[in-house]
Formats: sequence, structure tokens, C-alpha cells
Amino acid sequence: MSSKKIAILGSGTGSNFTALAEQFRDQITLVISDKEDALILNKAKDLNIPTMHVPGGKDLSQRLLSHLEGIDLICLAGFMRLIREPLLSAFPQRILNIHPSLLPKYPGLCAWEQAIEDNAKESGCTVHYVDAGMDTGEIILQAKVPVLPDDTPQTLHARIQEQEHLIYPKAVRKILADLT
Repeated sequence: MSSKKIAILGSGTGSNFTALAEQFRDQITLVISDKEDALILNKAKDLNIPTMHVPGGKDLSQRLLSHLEGIDLICLAGFMRLIREPLLSAFPQRILNIHPSLLPKYPGLCAWEQAIEDNAKESGCTVHYVDAGMDTGEIILQAKVPVLPDDTPQTLHARIQEQEHLIYPKAVRKILADLT
């Protein structure tokens, strides 16, 4: 069985990319960012993984698609853009995202802040399939994190990220095993 090829799309520091690269380094064949100076690109270069800058814009999904030939699975790692057609149709059930909440609660930006503001007792993270909505795709895996009485958005976010780095590789392993 040939090794499945993974592309990572990210906009930021790449902490989830690092967690994935620790376990799937030989399968990650491309890292793309919409931000030319994103730290994720430097981390990928340090691992000798090819990188690419694809700026945002209305035809972003079409432009991304043109660079993803031969890719089996796309993992979003802090990619701050919505994925649209034709990319969704080209990779059905093969685009994953990690989100810092127990979806369907707190979709969108700064979910850990939303949890604190809501006086939530727990939060966590979710790996889900990407669909046309914002954080609305089918849930693959979740991990819970208690919201402590003295939590700040920063302390809660740090604990959620610890769980993200554990469950994202698990979810990727599960999906790769299911790909034929």
C-alpha cells in the first residue's frame, strides 16, 4: 500500500502542523499558507517540506486546487479562510479541520474567549470534516477540557491546544486508514 500524501494549510504559528509533522513527516508533502510571513512556512522549511504562499481572494479555493494534485488528505492547521468550491467537491470527506471548542458550540474565531464569556464549565477541541459552512462539518473526534474558575482566555487556550496536539494526529491516522 502506497503512503498517502498530506497537504497542510495554515495561516499562523503552526503548532498543530508541528504535532502532525511529528507523526506524519514522511507523508506531508506540501504546506501552503495564505500569509507570506506565517511561521508555519518556516517550520515546514526547517523540516525540508515544500512550502507555498497562496494569497487570499475570491478564487482562493480554485487556486489552492491547482496546487494539490496527487494529495490524498488536506489538513487545516489554523487556516483562517473558508474553504469553498471547487476544492470541497475535489476532496469530499478528505479535508479536516481542528477547532478549539466542542462544536457545535462556539464556532468561528476565538472560541476559548467565547467559552470564558459564556461562563462555560467545559470546553475542548474538535476535529471535523470541512464543509461549506464555518465549523459545521461532521465531527470526527473531540476532547474535553474543564474551564477552571481562574481561567483566562490565554490559560484555557493553552490547555485546549495541548488536547488539539493529541487528537488531531489520532483523527488523521483514523481517516488515512479509511482511505482506499
